[in-house]
Amino acid sequence: MGRYRLLQGNGWERQAMRAGYQAGKRRSTGARKAASQAYGSWLSVSGIPAAQRFYVLPGTAEAFRRGFERGSRQRIPGPLLPPLVGRPSVIVSACNEAAVLPAVLRELRRLPFHEIIVVENGSSDQSYAVARSFPGVIVIHVPERLGHDVARALGAQMCTGEHVLFIDGDMPVPAEQLSAYLVAADQGVDVVLNDIMPLLPPFSRQDEVTRCKTFLNRMLGRDDLGANSLTAVPHALTRHALDTLGYANLTVPPKAQSVAISRGLRIEAVHTVNVLRVNRIRKTNRGRDNPVARLIIGDHIEALGDAMRSLGIRLQWGQVSRAELALRRNSL
Repeated sequence: MGRYRLLQGNGWERQAMRAGYQAGKRRSTGARKAASQAYGSWLSVSGIPAAQRFYVLPGTAEAFRRGFERGSRQRIPGPLLPPLVGRPSVIVSACNEAAVLPAVLRELRRLPFHEIIVVENGSSDQSYAVARSFPGVIVIHVPERLGHDVARALGAQMCTGEHVLFIDGDMPVPAEQLSAYLVAADQGVDVVLNDIMPLLPPFSRQDEVTRCKTFLNRMLGRDDLGANSLTAVPHALTRHALDTLGYANLTVPPKAQSVAISRGLRIEAVHTVNVLRVNRIRKTNRGRDNPVARLIIGDHIEALGDAMRSLGIRLQWGQVSRAELALRRNSL
């Protein structure tokens, strides 16, 4: 989020709106494809570093769209994305989400997905019928309740895109907010994480789950990731990441994160979606020491155990002297 604010402070959104207005004036009609191509062309000459464009993508894309509408005097349905090289897929894990799933799918259909796959598992409501009612949506129906992690891994095995977005069926996120994940994966970020750090309280007031996420990243030498983790959606993976991690590891997200770090995959948290606000509150994820928290903590213990067996019991501290270790502890 700090990088986004730094880039945003450079006035890119104002520049994007002016560029969109000029591009719109050159159009007699405001076709979305033309607007997307014009936005992609502007990005390439904007001066924003190529490796950082996705950090400001939602804001600059929306500004460019508004400018293009004013210039062309035509309505342009958002969101705008620069042309993608690879085909994106999206996996939606759903269990008893009939009431919310339509809103999720409507937003996803606003993006240029090669395929939308709903893994409907263990529902006792009309989730299956709702998913089937959307033309073109692929539905994988499993009678037993698998849990979100297993459902995502199953969907990943079935998808054919070059990169894959993962989201839950109880989480309607505006398409504009999801676009950054697609562009980041398309530009070579193997593991694209939701940047939840701006949503968290100070460390002293964080819960055990958040501290486990931070501890795993720190012990694997990725302090920069903070508490950002594959346990949170939305996130995206490239095909290279899927092949490297293996589908079995996707069923335990902290283990997949550990493998991604140890294998040197490019991992970045690129955009903040407020999952604390949109995630559905259930009895199983409410209150201290709830079943979901225990599951996630157990997954982190498993990931740490595997990492210690393969990398050594001290992990990133293996090459650190005791004196330096004491200094680092005092700085925490």
